[in-house]
Amino acid sequence: MVAGSSTSSLDVNAVTSFVDRVLIHAQGGDGGHGCASIHREKFKPLGGPDGGNGGRGGDVILLVDVGVNSLLDLHFHPHRHAGSGQPGQGSNRSGASAKDLVVPVPPGTMVQTEDGETLADLVEPGQQFVLAAGGHGGLGNAALATRRRKAPAFALLGEPGEHVDAILELKTVADIGLIGFPSAGKSSLVSALSAARPKVADYPFTTLTPNLGVVSIAGTTFTVADVPGLIPGASQGKGLGHEFLRHVQRCSALVHVVDCATFETDRDPVRDLQVIEDELIAFDPELAQRPRLVALNKIDVPDGREMADLVTGQLIAAGFVVYPISAATHEGLKDLTYAMLRLVQADRAQRPVPEARVVIRPQPVADDAFEVRKTGDGFRVRGRRPERWVRQTDFGNEEAVRYLADRLRKLGVEDRLAELGAVEGSTVIIGPEDSAVVFDWMPSVEEDVEIEAAEE
Repeated sequence: MVAGSSTSSLDVNAVTSFVDRVLIHAQGGDGGHGCASIHREKFKPLGGPDGGNGGRGGDVILLVDVGVNSLLDLHFHPHRHAGSGQPGQGSNRSGASAKDLVVPVPPGTMVQTEDGETLADLVEPGQQFVLAAGGHGGLGNAALATRRRKAPAFALLGEPGEHVDAILELKTVADIGLIGFPSAGKSSLVSALSAARPKVADYPFTTLTPNLGVVSIAGTTFTVADVPGLIPGASQGKGLGHEFLRHVQRCSALVHVVDCATFETDRDPVRDLQVIEDELIAFDPELAQRPRLVALNKIDVPDGREMADLVTGQLIAAGFVVYPISAATHEGLKDLTYAMLRLVQADRAQRPVPEARVVIRPQPVADDAFEVRKTGDGFRVRGRRPERWVRQTDFGNEEAVRYLADRLRKLGVEDRLAELGAVEGSTVIIGPEDSAVVFDWMPSVEEDVEIEAAEE
């Protein structure tokens, strides 16, 4: 009837072995410093600059790996630091770049800032996302030499790697989500529909992790997720509510699994279904538009069949499509499975091409754009290039400081400072508040200075 061709199970025995939300601290590797060196050999004491460039720092990259089913490893090891690039050396020897640090994550991992801004939605196997970029290596003095500056006595510093604190949240990727009260028979249904073998028992909260089963029927394969038992108040975080409601959001259709043979006298199938409906909509109003079916389970029990017959008419009148089933004896499963198949096929027909998961990040301003504004402390300069150039400057080297001033003048920063009323000795702050460089402004003398190699 129904065959399980393969299984990707998220079932584990202890709740601590499944983690679906973590805070990760990623640090890209620092770029290696450039080298300031002069070539020297017998009879050529000043053979010209030959300092090599520093190597690039490694990136921290998230990689979707189907062999990973939890964020458990990141839960225990949240700090990830890529290696740093090696410094340049004399004789035009560039430093080695560091290897990227690849962090495997399960399909369905959403990457967000601590403020809730979505950075990436990682779904497809093999998909990558650079979470924290490594710093660029500094240029050596050989690369900084020009026709007018033939033997620079300085090199550029390597840039520090990017530091990112991000929240990784796993949302199970499944076509059909099975929802219902604890012990309604969801895990048994996953087992009956597929080759999955989740833990099953009669007591509440047997399932502490989502179970994912793969169903093959009529030449089509789709996945079914058993979402752990929900209870009243789940949308406010009661019980295991928020821990597992997020796994419902990716499902293209939902199946209410209703226990028709419960021993609890204060419950009935219609009220159980309405409680779950209310919790779903309270958690995410968009779930109200999700197609759904109702599976009245445990009709193999005499009282269960009688209850299913009693409430079927009420549920149909309320607009639900109802299937009396028994996960234990497989009665009614064929019709239910074909109904699931139709919902999956209808959803896939609406988007025949897999939906692109685009990384969402603030769009960078133009590369040469900058902003100068007057503040109570002086003048603050913001912009990608000015801030980067400051990070690359060795302020202990007077020639390197003059080179920075030449670059800022060429970009137009000095003209803008003068327009805003800056005078010699005015305080100028370059960069964000937490990593700014502060100095007294000394207008540079207009010269025909070549600035070529270090623009990047």
